Amino acid sequence: MPKILITGASGFLGWNLCQIAQTDWEVHGIYHQHPIEILDVSIHQLDLTNFDLVKGSIDLIAPDAIIHTAAASSPNFCQEYPDKSYQINVSAAQRLADICATRKIPFVFTSTDLVFDGIQPPYSETDPVSPINIYGEQKVAAEREILSVYPQAKICRMPLMFGMTPPTATSFIQPWIQSLATGQKLQLFVDEFRTPVSAITAAQGLLMVLRSSTSGIIHLGGKERISRYDFGCLLADVFGWNLSLIYPISQRDLQMTAPRAADVSFDSGKAIELGYHLPSLRRELESIFTEMNG
Repeated sequence: MPKILITGASGFLGWNLCQIAQTDWEVHGIYHQHPIEILDVSIHQLDLTNFDLVKGSIDLIAPDAIIHTAAASSPNFCQEYPDKSYQINVSAAQRLADICATRKIPFVFTSTDLVFDGIQPPYSETDPVSPINIYGEQKVAAEREILSVYPQAKICRMPLMFGMTPPTATSFIQPWIQSLATGQKLQLFVDEFRTPVSAITAAQGLLMVLRSSTSGIIHLGGKERISRYDFGCLLADVFGWNLSLIYPISQRDLQMTAPRAADVSFDSGKAIELGYHLPSLRRELESIFTEMNG
């Protein structure tokens, strides 16, 4: 089987991707600070900002493709530590793209819906970027740097994602599940909209893009535009919890380190034409409920 190298194996998306990819690939995963074990995956510890070590490790593994999911993905962290996060989010990504260009192997990079300001959704791949926080700015910089050194690279802009998690990571629904399961009040935004997908759907989309002949930027969002509040209500309904525990609030009610866009919903028509399969959010949540209670 061909080899695939997945960075961020201890992260939420990378962990799910490592498992999904095993159908067609010999999977090698990279983590930095949080050791992880994944059945039938070769795991490697590596600091992606140590460029000499990165090149040496990739030479040893000799992958046939790389999917780069590792990132400093907390907007608040990036806002507070712009220099440190730049090395992870931009410099490391550019270096990996350069290595893939030299080796002439496919490179898939995971970007974000936060490259947009949320004023004129839904956003397609041709819409101009307009980030309002440092994390979004860094992802824009990474996209440009990657395509400048490797025009054949595949930039997958990812939406808000949810699903099952490893011990080393979480998704946005885990705190919600904990609160609702224990009868605690949950405050959720009624005025922040996204097009979320499960990590399994996102991983399948990444592998679809990897196999395809497309290059450049592609959006892997869901087909349902939904607020965090309505998503929370859907989650509670599927899991059989009390909807009265969920309280609507506005973005202006909470002060956050990094500014948040109101609506960065995606138009993912390009990916759907390639065969991107998008189950309903209800079906995705029902699958998670079954797995958690099976």
